[in-house]
Amino acid sequence: MYKNGFTSLPIPTLALLFSSLLLSFSAVSQSDEDDELARMQAQLNAEVMSKPFLAEKPEEVDAYIKSMLDKGVKPKEYQGTNWRPGYTCRDLLRYNWREYRNCRYYHRYYGRYY
Repeated sequence: MYKNGFTSLPIPTLALLFSSLLLSFSAVSQSDEDDELARMQAQLNAEVMSKPFLAEKPEEVDAYIKSMLDKGVKPKEYQGTNWRPGYTCRDLLRYNWREYRNCRYYHRYYGRYY
């Protein structure tokens, strides 16, 4: 009835062997995938941390605005390339802290954005 080799095994036994093989391959594959995801996350973290963090520094900005208002200096029109319609000063913070500070002064002086 049964011949030699895998073909001689009953179907339930073959199914069990096949399932076991699939599970072992998927476990190895999952482990490799987890390692790859961890490596990619570490690389992304390193890229993010390598860029400068531009905090708002509200005390410094307020001191600058107060000193410029006391001197009576009018803020200049925007000269940079980062301003887009619909932006607020906070949007400039991702590009340059000085542009952010100047935008805050402009907004305080004129009551509007660029």
